[in-house]
Amino acid sequence: MNFKLVLFLIVACVSYSMKAQNPVFTHVFTADPSPHVWPDNSNKLWVYTSHDEPGSNNHYGMTGYHAFSTTDMVNWTDHGRILHLDNVDWAESHAWAMDAAYYRGQYYLIYCMKETGIGLFRTGIARSDVPQGPFTDLGYVKGVEFGQDPALFIDDDGIPYLFWGHDRKCFAAELNEDLMSIKPETYIDLTKQLTHVFEGPWVHKRKGKYYLTYPGLTPRRWPEKMFYAVADNPLGPYEFKGVFIDDFEGQSGTNHGGTVTYKGKDIMFYHSAWLSGGLSETRNVMADYLHYNKQGDIIPIVPSKEGLGNAKRNKTTLLLEAENGFSGGGELYNVIVDTWIKGYSGKGYVTNFDNPYDHVSILAQVAQPAKYRFIVSYASPDGESNHDILINSHAYREFKFPKSKAFTEIDFGVVSLKAGDNLVRIFKKDWQPSKGEFAIDYIKLVQVFEY
Repeated sequence: MNFKLVLFLIVACVSYSMKAQNPVFTHVFTADPSPHVWPDNSNKLWVYTSHDEPGSNNHYGMTGYHAFSTTDMVNWTDHGRILHLDNVDWAESHAWAMDAAYYRGQYYLIYCMKETGIGLFRTGIARSDVPQGPFTDLGYVKGVEFGQDPALFIDDDGIPYLFWGHDRKCFAAELNEDLMSIKPETYIDLTKQLTHVFEGPWVHKRKGKYYLTYPGLTPRRWPEKMFYAVADNPLGPYEFKGVFIDDFEGQSGTNHGGTVTYKGKDIMFYHSAWLSGGLSETRNVMADYLHYNKQGDIIPIVPSKEGLGNAKRNKTTLLLEAENGFSGGGELYNVIVDTWIKGYSGKGYVTNFDNPYDHVSILAQVAQPAKYRFIVSYASPDGESNHDILINSHAYREFKFPKSKAFTEIDFGVVSLKAGDNLVRIFKKDWQPSKGEFAIDYIKLVQVFEY
């Protein structure tokens, strides 16, 4: 690492510890952002990402995806793991780039993993009835060979199109209505239309034109730059336009991202290696406004710590639903998911803590060791309830949950999390009979900033 880069990273770290907007998320390593505003709630912005393991020196360790949401571009919610390699029966490794879509009343995650036994990338489809997941795998898309870096574009007429690319190639096709296979007669190789293309296509529509953005090499010279091309139809032909994110200090070897229009402004999400100090295998999400000239050409983006230019520092809260269990990276042991106590968030809550060591485990993933405020949403309608809590096998004091007929939050103070996976376990320890209903809705972990 050269002196100039070291100096840049020191300045960047000091700045984003104060008020900077880039990186967008500083508590966890994320990449390949897929931003969306869903039609059922135009006030909320969602960003779906892949996840890099702390300390990794390769991308083999990528195993899952996260979802983030915000209503003001300053206060973000990390909804935790939404799909993992362990939830996909046909896959063995490489949970790389993904996209998301809202289609016919359901939310879909479109992702790539390597198929068990043959090591071939497939494009997988998973579905949820809520945008924060978790998502249930439906299988992989038929007719897509080596389906790396998928993007699903739903046009204004409701027709779904799949784009994918890898190793200097890019392809596209219309999908059938169930999203599980392409229409073979629509398959097209876009490679020759996209100068310098390497991987990661993304399509957005503006004023009747289709913009295809992608990472590329010039020629095969790392790191990747971001290029784009424009067409009158989603499947082309595309006219190459040029680069719109060139080389910049602190970039990752790769780049990948997408665009979204939120509250009347166009935003480009992409990734860099600012958070890890330049390590290309531990990346972070970035965001900058996207502008066009009068001819509709994209005005190049120059990444900066100011990013979207908000006066306040970005703040992310981990909101981890107890009922997600194994799908969210945790465990439900001798407890059940129920819904009769009203006012819960997500799809329900966890209850039936009747026997010793009945418990719920919840996964929290962070990039670096840090302190967080530990908040629990619970209900205990029949009286005070006492439970023990373990965080990474470290026993905190016995936690007392006062009587509460409705779900309420209780702040148990500051806890320490390590880099990587953190398991938070709430359990009944003693042999005393239960005093009545006790329910856990979610936990919140709020970053504690030390200046």
